[in-house]
Amino acid sequence: MSNIRLETGDGIAVITLDVTGAAMNVLSPAVIREMSDALECIVSRTDLHGILIASAKAVFAAGWDLTDLLGMLDARLSAHEALHRSRGYSQLLRRIETCGKPVATAINGLALGGGLELALATHYRVLADDPKAVVGLPEVKVGLLPGAGGTQRLPRLIGVEKALPLLLEGKHIPPHQALQLGIVNELAATAQVEECARQWLIQAAKTVAQSTKSSAHAHPLALPSQAPWDRKGFRVPGGSSLLTPSVSTGLMAAAASVTKNTLGNFPAPKAILSAVFEGIQLPIDRGLAVESKYFAKLIASTTARNLVRTMFVNKGRADKLARRPADIPKTTVRKLGIIGAGMMGAGVAHASALAGMDCVLLDSSQELAERGKQHAVSLLAKDVEKGITTREQADTVLARIKPTISYADLSGSDLVIEAVFEQREIKALVTQQAEAAIPNTAVFASNTSTLPIVGLATATNRPAQFIGIHFFSPVHRMPLVEIIVGKKTSQETLARALDYVNQLRKTPIVVNDSRGFYTSRVFGTYCYEGQRMLEEGVAPALIENAGRFAGMPVGPLAVTDEVSLELQYKVIKQSQADLGARYTDPVGWKVLRHFVEDLKRLGRKSGGGFYDYPERGKKYLWPELTREYPLLAQQPTLGEVKMRLLYIQALETLRCFEEGVLSSAEEADLGSVLGWGFPTFTGGTLSFIDSLGAAAFAEGCKRLAKAHGPRFKPTSSLIERARSGGSFHPRAPWPAGETEGSV
Repeated sequence: MSNIRLETGDGIAVITLDVTGAAMNVLSPAVIREMSDALECIVSRTDLHGILIASAKAVFAAGWDLTDLLGMLDARLSAHEALHRSRGYSQLLRRIETCGKPVATAINGLALGGGLELALATHYRVLADDPKAVVGLPEVKVGLLPGAGGTQRLPRLIGVEKALPLLLEGKHIPPHQALQLGIVNELAATAQVEECARQWLIQAAKTVAQSTKSSAHAHPLALPSQAPWDRKGFRVPGGSSLLTPSVSTGLMAAAASVTKNTLGNFPAPKAILSAVFEGIQLPIDRGLAVESKYFAKLIASTTARNLVRTMFVNKGRADKLARRPADIPKTTVRKLGIIGAGMMGAGVAHASALAGMDCVLLDSSQELAERGKQHAVSLLAKDVEKGITTREQADTVLARIKPTISYADLSGSDLVIEAVFEQREIKALVTQQAEAAIPNTAVFASNTSTLPIVGLATATNRPAQFIGIHFFSPVHRMPLVEIIVGKKTSQETLARALDYVNQLRKTPIVVNDSRGFYTSRVFGTYCYEGQRMLEEGVAPALIENAGRFAGMPVGPLAVTDEVSLELQYKVIKQSQADLGARYTDPVGWKVLRHFVEDLKRLGRKSGGGFYDYPERGKKYLWPELTREYPLLAQQPTLGEVKMRLLYIQALETLRCFEEGVLSSAEEADLGSVLGWGFPTFTGGTLSFIDSLGAAAFAEGCKRLAKAHGPRFKPTSSLIERARSGGSFHPRAPWPAGETEGSV
């Protein structure tokens, strides 16, 4: 079936995008070929005087098909091959722009990426006056730049100063702002978008015809079949020369912002800057060639592949519940019970009430339960203040949350989640009390972050309906939920847990039971490694800065303060009690014990941990750290510290994979990036190993093990992968003469 329709009449040709088998129009080589054929057919006909590009779907075009793009990225093209394969769309748009006939776009809905680039290559753009009809160039978010003219046409259209933030941040632009900026020429009601574009074309065709017939030809500036930058005497709005103060100042400011925000880990923003400032010094065709070269380099890099695969393709699969057992009817949670109204329980209540569920928020006292509801009150008040919701809508959400101390109020619940302290006895008690009140059909879930489900399930009479649902703090911001399957957890229970997460519009991963599961277990290694380096005498500021420069959201000492040293201490104490001599203390244990038992510095909540927290002003590293742990005379390099922090997380993930805690590399990557903030440019912990190559990663582990201890020793499967050249994700061989990436 065709992806586009071509209709003619009244001297106007209409190219209607209608990509087969897709909910919205996405670009692919097949779509580009069909558009090119249609265009050449139109250009060859003298009875057609204008071209209208429209959409048969509710959106105009959402850019490139990311699954198709991932195939190209996984092919590991050389920069030369990438340039050859990626220029087709850019060349088609240039052909549209210079075909000699006026071209208008009827943008009836969202137009992003290549969809907006198509519109920018036409001579007139009418956008639907609808809040959903946003436009933008978000390629930077997938590690790329707009490769079909976006870095060249947008600055020429609205000026460098206005274009750079849109290119570097990838923001979605609402209709009225798009009109104000000059990205579109006109707004119209959705139903009138095509007609408005058609009327412009009719008038434009008359202008072109008159200029052709007249003995005194119209000045080229008046021809609507030319883009502004193809007209004689064109100047970029605001200037293009680096000698222009506004341009040079804008470049310096943008470069500084890129350095600050990326710390050199993301190549796309830098490539965008280079493409813009090199390209606008040149005629449009040469500028497009410059853009294509930078785009090809990004296509050939690992960053784009990692970002597209993890953050879009695999996240999309997880959001569609790819791990949900088949043939089990879909369920909906209408009434949810939450036991424990602390920070986590209160966050779950807020998120669930927002999703339309009636929530019973239970705690040991009415005061604590009411305090938990106040968390939702506070968050919703901020939403009202920002205009995100109305007061009436906020009140409706709050009315769904019932604070209580009575287990009887849990009656009729479809799902109950306990979010009490990480102590086995307390969890067992609330499980038994809840089970006496809830229906036999209800699912019971623990929000534990470390305790094995198999042990917690001993407190229930229905282990098949017992599962782990691990949220991340703060719940309203964190997109990930880790589902932990116990040995006796049924497939129906897993399906119901995934349906609940889907109601919350969060991203689930499914892992098998073990102490610490996946996310808490691996995240802990980051914290413990930082604590171990502190004990060794590595400068605290070096530890923290290395974490940030490696791509982590915050340093290991700062994040330990946020989680709380006391919590980590209690988790280790519980593990010591459970396992006895079989338990090996983490490398950060001595530091944790000293801070908790001797110094009484428990973390941010207690007023201080590795950092001090003044009532007014920013936090700062506790000045006494270097007295407690004297500095090494010879400090390690920044690269060495970064390597330790990243390698220990990737290696522990590999152990989880070997032990069967993880079932797929996709979920390992998603969990690491969305759960605790492993650097997104790596694609996740196992993509990080793939990007380095198993052999290079194994050699790095051997070197670290020799210098810092057996926790860095390569696993047996890693050694085998290094020997065989295997990887966790499908991939083609590297092109001849090219090598795999490095940290």
